[in-house]
Amino acid sequence: MSLPGVGAVVPAAGRGARFGSPIPKSLVPLRGRPLVYYPLDVLQRMDEVEAIVVAAPAEALSDVWRLVRDAGLTKVTAVVPGGADRQASVAAGLAALPPGPRLVLVHDGVRPFLSPEVVRAVVDAAARHGAATAAVPVAETIKRAEDGWVEATLDRSRLYHVQTPQAFDRGLLLRAHEEAARQGFRGTDDASLVERLGHRVRLVPGSSVNLKVTVPEDLVGADALVRSSDAPAPAPRIGIGFDAHRFAAGRPLILGGVEIPAARGLAGHSDADVILHAVMDALLGAAGCGDIGRHFPPDAPEYAGARSLVLLARVRELLAERGWRAAHVDVMVMAESPRLAPHIPAMRQAIAGGLGVDADRVNVKATTLEGMGAIGREEGIAAQAVASLEALPGPIRTVPGGAAVPPDRAGPGPGDDEGA
Repeated sequence: MSLPGVGAVVPAAGRGARFGSPIPKSLVPLRGRPLVYYPLDVLQRMDEVEAIVVAAPAEALSDVWRLVRDAGLTKVTAVVPGGADRQASVAAGLAALPPGPRLVLVHDGVRPFLSPEVVRAVVDAAARHGAATAAVPVAETIKRAEDGWVEATLDRSRLYHVQTPQAFDRGLLLRAHEEAARQGFRGTDDASLVERLGHRVRLVPGSSVNLKVTVPEDLVGADALVRSSDAPAPAPRIGIGFDAHRFAAGRPLILGGVEIPAARGLAGHSDADVILHAVMDALLGAAGCGDIGRHFPPDAPEYAGARSLVLLARVRELLAERGWRAAHVDVMVMAESPRLAPHIPAMRQAIAGGLGVDADRVNVKATTLEGMGAIGREEGIAAQAVASLEALPGPIRTVPGGAAVPPDRAGPGPGDDEGA
């Protein structure tokens, strides 16, 4: 049969209390992309789906819109603030759907392994019967208990694990939500609201891999599923960074997180570590997060005299929030003096420690400019860095020292890092 148009509502407003994440659970990265990206991408590519509305935490609306824009999710017509619970979030999404679609599909934003085949089966069943949900039979023995004592063993042949997607006639679902709100009923899924109207809900075979990410262990399992599938991991990202500082008397010379014996150091608002500044700019560039002047403004008093190794740790955390970690860093430092070769092993260890990677992922080289230009005249030191990122597997990671502010929440800052 020819299927009617479908509008999709994706509740993704959970704040991840059980997940222990500093960011909304739907934005926690899985193989370099937020969890909610995966079901949205499937719905985007389905001809049956005409429009998508995402219900997200109010403080994360700009993050979701950025994902929508960057991923080309053109069918997302609205991103609305979610409610206090899932039921309220779906109601908000329903209210924002454009008027055309006759069927409404609801799918949890933290179920990343949405199957197009299951979507079509659920939509087809809803078109025929008015309401349908994906479900899988219970495979284990289920017992009813009270106060820690078994009361009965249930007949599992009639029991199912209910999943999403669920699909409904639009008018039926609206009426179910209105009636539930009028009576103050809170259901665990939309099918339960429809059932209360006396309308039967058709079961459609779901998928054993259609897991809902609720606790960190679920994300580990999800990562393993992605790795075992044919789905390619996100392509590595590459960034470049450059920094230069003048010499200044009376300051220590800090390069690559290591204090170098020298008659003078470098002028700057922080410790003026040109190597780490170049590395941070390369990492931020690879992640599409601007530059260090945006995150650590050179006129901000809290960064006066700051150790660049501390700032590097904050950059590392910012990358982790977005699902990335450093894969490799290569630095070229340009200086006529002092001689840096004896200090390179210590620099590599310091940079690797700040990034939480093995030292063999960090390379530092030194060269002179043969007396040419400002560097050749020993007016200062410059450094250039190239960095690559790889997708961060597993739960979100943090490091001591505080979280860096995501770019879209940072205050205005200079366009470059000179003086940092």
